[in-house]
Amino acid sequence: MENKKVLLKVKNLKKWFPVKRGLPFAPKLYIKAVDDVSLEVYEGETLGLVGESGCGKSTLARTMLRLLEPTSGEIEFNGEDLLKAGPRELRAMRRHMQIVFQDPFGSLHPKMRVRTILEEPLIISKFADRKGRAARVEELIDLVGLKPEHLRRYPHEFSGGQRQRIAIARALATSPGLVVCDEPVSALDVSVRSQILNLLEELQQKIGLTYLFISHDLSVVEHICDRIAVMYLGKMVELASRDELFNNPLHPYTKALLSAVPRINSEQRQARITLQGDIPSPANPPEGCRFHTRCRFATELCKAMPEIKDVGDGHFVACHYVSRNEEME
Repeated sequence: MENKKVLLKVKNLKKWFPVKRGLPFAPKLYIKAVDDVSLEVYEGETLGLVGESGCGKSTLARTMLRLLEPTSGEIEFNGEDLLKAGPRELRAMRRHMQIVFQDPFGSLHPKMRVRTILEEPLIISKFADRKGRAARVEELIDLVGLKPEHLRRYPHEFSGGQRQRIAIARALATSPGLVVCDEPVSALDVSVRSQILNLLEELQQKIGLTYLFISHDLSVVEHICDRIAVMYLGKMVELASRDELFNNPLHPYTKALLSAVPRINSEQRQARITLQGDIPSPANPPEGCRFHTRCRFATELCKAMPEIKDVGDGHFVACHYVSRNEEME
């Protein structure tokens, strides 16, 4: 990926949510949903973002798009500083960054016909005249495998898979370079998931899209992603190419996640690693490595925060246990 263009870059990004407390003079408390994450998304790739529910995946993605304002850090999109952009500049930049949400029924206006839903982003971005917008809407509906007569219907008249196709069409309306897919198939039937995933892959090849793909389903991520970043309690703990991560996971948390992936082939099955204890509160995370309270390899050293390091071939990991093994070798 060294020769590829960096489309989106974040550095030391934080998003903390203040918690309201009853006493007026009580110390401030924050939910540290995203805590000091640095990440690059290359043009034309699909970068997967995985982890347990509540680890900060969706918050990170929405903060990267400035749908949520970051607490601190840096965000660059296509070489431009996203945090310095004013309302007018940000609106212009958002034409190139779109998002597909998890629940297609909740993200589509129930009282709008599909034609209006698809035309709305074109009107906001001042795309062509009325005739040009109508042509673009028909192009979009065909692009996602639906028919022109579907434009006259309301969202409740479609199946879940069809609604997600409409949501994808709306995201593509302004010809974005980056599309964030926030668990786009988790609310769909298993039989429909492969259709939507294949559609996303076809669109990427046809239009040259870049995806940030969020999921907790590692079998889905393995199918569609080029690189995968693993998050735990607001921190990125591992980042590698898909094949490298699945064949050579290094962080104990990643190994536990992969051991839970069901495999048909008995040769590929792994012994299930059961994590002990509950996930700590993001309002009061443990000092040092966030995972050390549930890690079977934890030592006193793990009470200090590990740095995320490149261990070779673009494989990054933040773990004292991995560092100790390297020193022993």
